[in-house]
Amino acid sequence: MTRLWKQLRQRYLRPWRQVTYAGIRVHYKDHLDGGGTSFGQDFIPFLQSRRIPQQARVFEWCAGPGFIGFSLLGHGLCDTLCLADINGQAVEACRRTIRDNGLGDRAAVYHCDNLIGMPQTERWDLVVSNPPHFVDDFVGELKEHDAEWRAHRAFFAAVGPFLKSGGVIVLQENTRGSTVESFREMVERSGLSIVFSHGDAPERTLDNRFYFIGIMRRGDPVPPWAAASH
Repeated sequence: MTRLWKQLRQRYLRPWRQVTYAGIRVHYKDHLDGGGTSFGQDFIPFLQSRRIPQQARVFEWCAGPGFIGFSLLGHGLCDTLCLADINGQAVEACRRTIRDNGLGDRAAVYHCDNLIGMPQTERWDLVVSNPPHFVDDFVGELKEHDAEWRAHRAFFAAVGPFLKSGGVIVLQENTRGSTVESFREMVERSGLSIVFSHGDAPERTLDNRFYFIGIMRRGDPVPPWAAASH
């Protein structure tokens, strides 16, 4: 009962908050933040360090309130933005941000279970995400736990047709929960390839260290910014 009351208080009684990234006011509630306001912001300097050109359309998978996606938009790393999440309140947060900042012509959000329900017309140059990091910890916690990597597997299996030629997926993972090899089989089985990793470790660690893994459709041309030699 105590846990249920805590969840209800977080969802409905605590006020909406805002954080501003490069001029965009992002609306959220504390319980919706899975790290997007902290380590999730590492996407910006990481992509800038690789000299990524402005992307026409970016998709944030497991977006929550869209901390990463809206930050990319504000920093000029993309022209338009697509967001999706399974949590209806996270989707409402994104809608509030879009309305408040007048982004109706540049950003869209969908209430999706993984990619189920995503309009088939969507096509993305870049996909970013800070997805659940743990297969064997935080059981029952939507933002942290991915049982048997089911969400990752379903995403990899479905994302290919939504990628433009040369489109890149960049996931932010945690060395305490995985290594690059944790995902290789499911990536390759889905017709995708790992093209780079950054900050990863050969084995899982006892502390939280966040790393990036770059993934593309097998056989697609690799854009210079995503080349493994960076």
